[in-house]
Order: sequence, then C-alpha cells, then structure tokens
Amino acid sequence: MTLQSNLAQADTPPIRLLIHGGAGGMERGKLTVEREQAHTQVLTQSLAAGYAILKVGGSSIDAVIAAIAVMEDSPLFNAGKGAVFTHAGHIELDASLMDGATRMAGAVAGVTTIRNPIRAAHAVMTQSAHVMLIGQGADTFATEQGLEIVDPSYFHTEFRWKQLQKAITEDRMLRDHDADVDPNAPQSGKDEKRGTVGAVALDYHGNLAAGTSTGGFTNKRFGRVGDSPIIGAGTYADNRSVAVSATGTGEMFIRAAAAFNTAAQVRLLRTPIAEAADNVLEEIAAIGGDGGLIVLDAKGQYTMRFNTKGMYRGAIGNDGIAWTGIYAGNEIPQENSRK
Repeated sequence: MTLQSNLAQADTPPIRLLIHGGAGGMERGKLTVEREQAHTQVLTQSLAAGYAILKVGGSSIDAVIAAIAVMEDSPLFNAGKGAVFTHAGHIELDASLMDGATRMAGAVAGVTTIRNPIRAAHAVMTQSAHVMLIGQGADTFATEQGLEIVDPSYFHTEFRWKQLQKAITEDRMLRDHDADVDPNAPQSGKDEKRGTVGAVALDYHGNLAAGTSTGGFTNKRFGRVGDSPIIGAGTYADNRSVAVSATGTGEMFIRAAAAFNTAAQVRLLRTPIAEAADNVLEEIAAIGGDGGLIVLDAKGQYTMRFNTKGMYRGAIGNDGIAWTGIYAGNEIPQENSRK
C-alpha cells in the first residue's frame, strides 16, 4: 500500500506509469512461486510497453493503452483474453479511457468480439461524438474503425469455464477477486485474484491519462455492468488533480463515484493523494465493498492503495526500472526491466 514520490531530477520532466491487475484476497503461500512469477512477468511487460512510449516523448494516453493491452492479451487477468463467463456462458467486456488534458473520455460495455476493448474505448473517445457505446453497437463501431475483431471463442479459457460451472452449481455470482481457484489448476488455495486491469500515466508534456478494462463478474446476468467503463467511478483523469483507475466491488465504486471522488478531494480540498484514496476506500468499505485505487498526479507523485489482502500492481518512472507487487508492503524492483 504505497505512497511514493520518486520524482525526476530537476532538469528532467517526470514521466510515470502505474498499473494494477486487480485487488483481492491473495495471501503469501496461496500462490505457487511459478504463479507469482507469471503474474510478475506480465506486470513487468505491461510497464515496459507503456514506458517505451513515454521515454521517447509519447503521450500518456498511448502509454495507458499499450500497458492495458498487454494485460488484456494475457489469460492471467480478467480482461480481454481469459475474461470471466456470464451465466449464459458468454464473455462480455468493458473498458474506459480518459485524457486528463482535455477531459475527453471514451468507453465500451458488454462487447463480445473486440480483442482489445481499451482500443475501442480510445476509438469512441477520438472518432465519435459519444462517451460510451454498448453491446452490438459498440462491436459494430469497432469493426468500422478497423480494430482487431476476433471470434468470441478467442476469449475462452478452461480455467474460466470451470469457474463458471462451480459458480452455477453454488448458485452465486463471483467477483474475479473472490472466486475459488479451480481444483485442477496447478496450485492449491482459494481466493486467487485474476482481475480487472488498469493504468494511469504522466507524460513529458505534463498530461495525465487513465484507463480500466474488465470482464466483470463470473456468472453475472441481465447485462450487468460495473464501475470499470463508467467515467468517474472506475476511471478518471484531470491534469488539475490526478489520474485514477479502480478495481474492486463495482457497484460500491459506482455508488461512491470512487475515481471522481478521489480527484475532487485532491483538487478542491487539497487533500494529499494517499489520504484521498484512503477516504474513498473507507467510504466504500462502509457500504460493504472493497478494492483498490492507483492514483497519480501531474508532479509524478503517486499512491497505490487497497483495503484487501493484496493487489497486483506496478510502477515505472524516468529510470526505467519496473517495481511490482502482489501482497501488502513495498513493491520489488525488477532490475532486469531496465533497457
């Protein structure tokens, strides 16, 4: 649960990228070393992809998209490839993106054929007059924009299918961070997080951006949509305050307007970013939710806060060293990440 500055030298504008892969009940000893390493590797790859854009003067928007796309392409997280199944045995994906310089935003919800929903959110933001498109209309729009379209079977994984069968048998809807680990998976234990992903970035031009992508709940029904594609709930960015991406109990994050709530405290009340994030998480806990927030300001200061046992997360700045973490405590540098 981190608060860091790690600003660049005075003569170098700060750049920064933070990512998360979901918050939940991960405990040391529940994941095998191999599973920890697999998650850490993808987190490091995600940070590297975004950093490669930032270090050459690219935009924070492009860095967020690149970082999230890496996690969407990994079956380890509940976004894109490997997303969770609905009650009907389908996969419905949500994503959002926001530009802190202009406060333009784009989002998609309930899409089924777009390989990288975060790219569709960007297309909505830049190529339409709208903020959110849903379902078949959003899939059609993405096709017309030339985004990569895949057969829905692309997203299916055996792990997620077994997870759905278990949820149906138990007649319950599982959040991705409290779903039981499949008994046939190569590890023991329960409550493994394979979650919603997000990123926030600051570029050399001083512009912030934020994005979030998810597959929602296992066994969800009736077209349920959580906070991830909702601007102000799961995602928010404003150069005057902070960029925020959230993960957790979506309904509670919506009710608390979690991302905007955090940004408003920083901008209007001058609340320190870690305190603002903790205030929001406390408010969410009071109404029965939990989760985490990654928050970044225009000076490069950041925090990664969660009120669960762990959160997959990472950060990278001017020095190009990726720092990653899973459990409570400080992140660990991945020294081989520097190029």
